[in-house]
Amino acid sequence: MEGTDGSGKTTLAHTLVAYLKAEGLRALYFSFPGREPGTLGAEVYELHHRSRERGVAGIHPASLQLLHIAAHIDAIETKILPALRQGLNIVLDRFWWSTWVYGVVAGASASTLKAMIEIEHMHWGTVRPAVAFLIIRAKGRADDVATDRRLRIDEYRRLAAVERNDYPVRTITNDGTVPAALKKIVAELSFPEWSPSASRSARANASAQGQLTLQRNPMPASGPQVFSRLAPAKTTAVYSSYWRFACERQRIFFARAEGKQWPWTEDPVLREYKFTNAYRASDRVSQYLIKKVIYRGDSSPEEVFFRTLIFKVFNRIETWELLCREFGEVTYEEFSFKRYDAVLSAAMERGDRVYSAAYIMPSGGAKAPGGRKHSMHLRMIAQMMKDGLPQKIADASSMAKAFELIRAYPTIGDFLAYQYVTDLNYGPLTSFSEMEFVVPGPGAFSGIHKCFSDLGGLTEAEIIKIVTERQQEEFQQLGLSFRSLWGRPLQLIDCQNLFCEADKYARVMHPEFSGPTGRIRIKQRFTADPAPIAFWYPPKWGLNELIKDGGVHV
Repeated sequence: MEGTDGSGKTTLAHTLVAYLKAEGLRALYFSFPGREPGTLGAEVYELHHRSRERGVAGIHPASLQLLHIAAHIDAIETKILPALRQGLNIVLDRFWWSTWVYGVVAGASASTLKAMIEIEHMHWGTVRPAVAFLIIRAKGRADDVATDRRLRIDEYRRLAAVERNDYPVRTITNDGTVPAALKKIVAELSFPEWSPSASRSARANASAQGQLTLQRNPMPASGPQVFSRLAPAKTTAVYSSYWRFACERQRIFFARAEGKQWPWTEDPVLREYKFTNAYRASDRVSQYLIKKVIYRGDSSPEEVFFRTLIFKVFNRIETWELLCREFGEVTYEEFSFKRYDAVLSAAMERGDRVYSAAYIMPSGGAKAPGGRKHSMHLRMIAQMMKDGLPQKIADASSMAKAFELIRAYPTIGDFLAYQYVTDLNYGPLTSFSEMEFVVPGPGAFSGIHKCFSDLGGLTEAEIIKIVTERQQEEFQQLGLSFRSLWGRPLQLIDCQNLFCEADKYARVMHPEFSGPTGRIRIKQRFTADPAPIAFWYPPKWGLNELIKDGGVHV
């Protein structure tokens, strides 16, 4: 159970333990840092909440969270793991999530917190939660500062979106009664060995024989468990347009790729306005990145990472070509901050744009180190290289872990970190499945809330996963013939992008749905370029031979 102070998680944790015991299961309650007398957790709790009474004037946020980590490890090794080995089921009140959330909001260094949490992970070993519940409540404690509480809730939600790629995470709204919230929690405890509808006596007998547990189920080889249906989420008319848009946009893609003459569609909105492709890797900038940046030059982790980040931070082909003209070749081996900074500064003084308008690149504010925005970003990349980030990314066990490594750097939020890890994954540095991890961007968030009148308790990331899983069913139900990318179905990143494009498309086709942003116009108009395109994708996808040979377009 995780959540901010006052969310009701402790009450729900105790109530769940009582419920499980009544159902014939052996269950125990533990909390972090713990309050049991004579334990390190109790001492840390007292020091945290009554530091002045103990003669401590103040504790630095990082020091405080390090004390909590110490208490966690002590409880893990002396209480929790021994109980799990005995076959007991643990309901844990707080996890390491609180260390991160409360530490970040209090101003502790993200890199310091990550190092602390990594130590705790070592003690957990292979143990993961069977399910983690994030408890959200509209009103917190009376003494809780509203701004801090809002920041904590936002950080909890962001963390939940990342962690649900390693184990099931469910968000529970706790604005009603305790029994109502407990009912929601119990409904999520769907394990093969047990369900609330099973016979209580049968469960009790099995438990007595050591046959019944709620231990973590292994994840399927294809990645995290996802729902197989949309219910209880409720769709709108925009949801059907989402699939029709994807189908028609992909038809335009093939018409253009096969050299057919414009116009490639009868859809008036797609004729007039500019939209990205159904598949992200098919877009002009992505194609340039894959063909002329990632796979052209030294293939060492350091050089591939450096080229990719230099290109993607600016995300503008003209800026990359400017650097190539000036330096002959963009390499980390020959990189000089002063020279790169001078070239980009001169370009800006001439009135040239160095950043793409596709992403809003944060500057870090007036007090950010590095002076102008492009200088700050060059310094950031240099720091990444100094930190050995390329090899850390290459060694990451999952896309989510690689995302976190990138996300830890200043001015890089969730959206940019997800875009960068996706771009790096096109190359030889990593081989993550694009089906293992997704982070909705602002546009996708808006598109999702136009497509759904009610998410049914699901998060936006879960919606994207379910939709991606259901793509064939959805096309069939609408009578659409979707022509995939030479047999490659839409991936999580593609469906995430399509929600962003559906948000724009609906501004014209469904103006009655305003969405969270309230935007009513599409800014960029389409201009046809009749030049043929030679598409080329990451070799590990196995598509390039199909394209060359004509292939079967499924």
